[in-house]
Amino acid sequence: MIMVVERSRHLLTASWRTKEAGGIIQSEAEGLRTGKRLRCWCLKARKQEEMISQLKKREISQRRMGIKNHSIVTEFLLSGLTEQPELQLPLFGLFLGIYTITVVGNLGMISIIRLNHQLHIPMYYFLSSLSFLDVCYSSVITPKMLSGFLCRDRSISYSGCMTQLFFFCVCVISECYMLAAMAYDRYVAICSPLLYKVIMSPSVCSLLVAAVFSVGFTDAVIHGGCILRLSFCGSNIIKHYFCDIVPLIKLSCSSTYIDELLIFVIGGFNMVATSLAIIISYAFILTSILRIHSKKGRCKAFSTCSSHLTAVLIFYGSLMSMYLKPAFSSSLTQEKVSSVFYTTVIPMLNPLIYSLRNKEVKNALTKLLRRKIPLSP
Repeated sequence: MIMVVERSRHLLTASWRTKEAGGIIQSEAEGLRTGKRLRCWCLKARKQEEMISQLKKREISQRRMGIKNHSIVTEFLLSGLTEQPELQLPLFGLFLGIYTITVVGNLGMISIIRLNHQLHIPMYYFLSSLSFLDVCYSSVITPKMLSGFLCRDRSISYSGCMTQLFFFCVCVISECYMLAAMAYDRYVAICSPLLYKVIMSPSVCSLLVAAVFSVGFTDAVIHGGCILRLSFCGSNIIKHYFCDIVPLIKLSCSSTYIDELLIFVIGGFNMVATSLAIIISYAFILTSILRIHSKKGRCKAFSTCSSHLTAVLIFYGSLMSMYLKPAFSSSLTQEKVSSVFYTTVIPMLNPLIYSLRNKEVKNALTKLLRRKIPLSP
């Protein structure tokens, strides 16, 4: 009996020790598992911290470099002039004809002025510069519009849209200042005819034209910079037939207050400054014309500036009807019609206005045609 009891004690002690060892092993295994979990969690936390620090570094570097445009939109869709399919082909033919007349007329005006030495005077130097602007002006807008009439795909890349906007701003702002420079030229010609060649020397004319393009380029950089800093993360449909400032601002999903204010101030200054220069010049011109006693002299003086005055009224009238009005006062169709007028129609009309109402240009064209096409006896 004693031996049986001792054996049972030994068995109980061994089983207890076995259970204790198993518990220790199990607890050690659980400890290893929790340790692995802690290590994985620590690694994930470190990775997240590294990602956050990298993002913060990127934001700091972008702020230092002035890069604030995080646009998600990579391309825009131009709505065009109309979505009616039956009008696409007729409109294509119409605007193709307008663009052809614009290019041929303005390049023809430049060629006539360059080839005829009698037209190498400041007035026609500015006119040839205006014709060059009109060709560029129309070429920035019309080709893309023509492709939109024929192709269903009216998409334009983000970079292409910004490029079109930049050159459009260069052309339209330069044209405003070019018309102001031409008004000053007419003022000097009528009010100080004896000093005309001295005041409007070739170097002065070149400086004026260079200043006109410099102002246009500078303002276009400012306007383009205002648009580039905006974020476009919503709709990418531009309700226009080209990339203009106002439709792009409407698409932005970021704050546009500063951009609108800056664009309004700079655009308003350009409009007011050039308009005042033209108005003051023509006020002095009108005063000088009224002082001329002979009717023939008055008609001759007025004819020298009538073409320019007509071009100014058409150009500024269409611009003011487009931009200097409340946003709710006109429909989208009216805005498109106004913009079509000053982007495509006016560049076509300018060479016609200056050639049909100018005897010197008509005589130069007649002489040039006689040289190129000799008449049979």
